[in-house]
Amino acid sequence: MKLEEFDNFKVPKDEMQDVELSHEDPINLHSKKLQDDLQTMGMKIQLHEDNIRFLRTLKDKLVDSIIDLQVILGKYHASNSPKIENKDGSDTQSEDKPSYQKAILQQENSAASILCHLKTNPKMLASDPTMSEDVLGVVAELGHVEDDTLSSLLSEYLGTETMSAIVCKTYNGVKSLEKYDTDGGINKTSGLHGFGTSLGKTLEGRFNVISLETLRPYSGEFVADDPQRRLDIPKPRLPNGDCPAGFLGYAVNMINIDRTHLFFLTASGYGLRETLFYSLFFCLQIYKTRTEMLQAVPCITDGALSLDGGIIKRSGLFCLGNRGDMKATFSKTSTNSSLPDHYMESERQMKEMKWKKEKMLEDMRRERALLDSLKLNFEKKKAEFVQFLAEAAARPQTPVAMGRPADR
Repeated sequence: MKLEEFDNFKVPKDEMQDVELSHEDPINLHSKKLQDDLQTMGMKIQLHEDNIRFLRTLKDKLVDSIIDLQVILGKYHASNSPKIENKDGSDTQSEDKPSYQKAILQQENSAASILCHLKTNPKMLASDPTMSEDVLGVVAELGHVEDDTLSSLLSEYLGTETMSAIVCKTYNGVKSLEKYDTDGGINKTSGLHGFGTSLGKTLEGRFNVISLETLRPYSGEFVADDPQRRLDIPKPRLPNGDCPAGFLGYAVNMINIDRTHLFFLTASGYGLRETLFYSLFFCLQIYKTRTEMLQAVPCITDGALSLDGGIIKRSGLFCLGNRGDMKATFSKTSTNSSLPDHYMESERQMKEMKWKKEKMLEDMRRERALLDSLKLNFEKKKAEFVQFLAEAAARPQTPVAMGRPADR
């Protein structure tokens, strides 16, 4: 029974009982009222305790299922990781650093470079649990594109600062990156600054950080049966109702989410595409040629790009001149990165179960807070009842209804 239903539940009384109670002594009436209150509170306490036990059982089952899936996925990664042979004949897992990582590492004293170095040293990163668990990485490493030209265009559109921005799940991750002294100055011995010092680097200048939980997510539908969960955004339409010639799609859907984060969900249940990449690109349109892009100006609201180098930042703002040389770009989607359907389904199930586990923990914390509050009130009411009995006992001339209090 839900608590609200319990609160609204009333036991009907017979009219004769009402007449009899009206003639009872006020002390007896008050005694019965206190006993009824204790019984009601006891039932509510029992309800919350049952809810907590039920949620704990479900949570334990989810944890077991998550562990089983992690074992299955771990075996797959172990059997499919590329290997090279060392001079001593031993095999070690390795792969070439992607282009975005090489470019970021070249930015010696940048926040993104320090973070990339930290990821190669998991033990050092693990010394700050909030940072290791909450920080996903930099924008450039969280997605891939099919075409090098499109990768360069999207990277130029966002700019180096945004491509190198650090992405955190929550605002707690943002706070873990930089801490401050009492006078408001940056504490250079903690956060990313402290890690930089440990690596022999000095973090210079400003850097951008994105908190996913504070972004306004896409609220529409998704493309049906799409493993990448692309957004179902209506195609642009000219005043005559036709779709512009040369329209190739929306930038937000041309990003392939890295498989490590494909099924990532925020606490509110949103993925990277509908939070991070939607906030970066919105409905940025992609066209085949600059001529076709310019012909589509009447239906461009959030900007557009053309594969031959044309850029419209937003309606009315055109970028002219030659294309810039972007160092940090989205890496190209590997043709060998295709995964079997059962792997993708297992990844999806694991991410969904992790999200459900977090929601259950929240529900358990809420139930525990309500239970603690009820127990405190129960003890106060019991003390009030005991005091009432003591006072009533001092009045031998007045009969007191001594019913048995609610068992707890």
